[in-house]
Amino acid sequence: MIRPVRAPMGWNSWDCYGAGVTEDIVRQNAAFCAEHLKQFSWEYIVVDIQWSEPTAVNHEYHPFTELCMDEYSRLIPAENRFPSSAGGKGFAPLAEYVHSLGLKFGIHIMRGIPRQDVHRNTPIKGTDVTARQIAKTDSICVWNTDMYGVDPGKKGAYEYYKSIFELYASWGVDFIKCDDIAREMPHCEEELKLLSNALSASGDMVLSLSPGPALPEFAEMYKKYSNMWRITDDFWDDWKLLYNMFERAQVWSIHTGAGCYPDADMLPIGPIRQDYDVNDCTKFTHDEQITMMTLWSIFRSPLFIGGEMTKFDSFTMSLLTNADILDMHANARHSHQVCRTDADGNEIIVWAAANAQGGTYVAVFNAGDADVSFELPLSAAELYGEYAAKELWSGETVYASGSLGMNIPSHGAVCYLICEEGI
Repeated sequence: MIRPVRAPMGWNSWDCYGAGVTEDIVRQNAAFCAEHLKQFSWEYIVVDIQWSEPTAVNHEYHPFTELCMDEYSRLIPAENRFPSSAGGKGFAPLAEYVHSLGLKFGIHIMRGIPRQDVHRNTPIKGTDVTARQIAKTDSICVWNTDMYGVDPGKKGAYEYYKSIFELYASWGVDFIKCDDIAREMPHCEEELKLLSNALSASGDMVLSLSPGPALPEFAEMYKKYSNMWRITDDFWDDWKLLYNMFERAQVWSIHTGAGCYPDADMLPIGPIRQDYDVNDCTKFTHDEQITMMTLWSIFRSPLFIGGEMTKFDSFTMSLLTNADILDMHANARHSHQVCRTDADGNEIIVWAAANAQGGTYVAVFNAGDADVSFELPLSAAELYGEYAAKELWSGETVYASGSLGMNIPSHGAVCYLICEEGI
């Protein structure tokens, strides 16, 4: 396991294709990312759940379906969906293509061992143990039928996890999203430790834990055994979910640091749910998308694009290529909520963070249903004196002493870099 100094940024196939993404779709999104977004630090291309399921077509799972796997109880890509994997090549050709673009490649896994391997009692590589001997058959995901848990106390359990991560490393995988584990504490605590140690022994891969909500009382364990962990269940384009994220981010903000990132989940922007309706675009308004991108960035959440990138419009691209906002994502330190207050009946939420390169970031959010004019006392962010304040979305610079006036649309945000010496 590696410790990235910046929260990972990239694209994940779930929001737009669920379990049914195919190789051609992954390749076209990777090519788009390399051409248009790589220069802004977007780099991971992640294939989400059930890439081993030949009949998957959308966000719905097929219970107890037949999965593709090798002779050692390890899942492999379905060849009809990922043709380059034929002949035992696995994801190596797709990973090689992604790497050739200057990007990194990731895959989703479920905690545990495939049920059909347990029923067939297939062997574990490098051992005289079989799948049935290491399975914890009372440890079952409540929303997906693919796997049983692994019993960490059984001989061969560590060797199983090590064998799958060695396989993924041989394919060139850089990022692992492990599901059915983040919120399953303490039930899965020992399995997480086993899994993480096996990954660390097998290669330099980022480890992401899903789904949330992660449990704050296990924060130190998440930080020790993973790089990022979900603080919410699946996040979709619903204002109520976005509003709720302010409270979650406040709780988890003290645990963000180099190599350890609470994860507010993917950005459901642009065309999403493409497996149901190719015309289905995010239901977030432009102002709500600015709020989301601002909160995720000052909080230093990992940033993973959820939409079909090749169909992005100019507004969506402006969200993802704002260099000042992305600099904040890279350089914010000690991010925290300053206050929640009232302005003309609208709830105003203020966050602040130090800029590692100098100055202070201040983000102001209007959670109310009406546009509002707001006067922010600079003392709220422990700023005293005269300052230059650059609003990062508009690029406008204003000068302020004592307070900073602003107009904020309903469900919208403004974000400033405030410096004593100017911008």
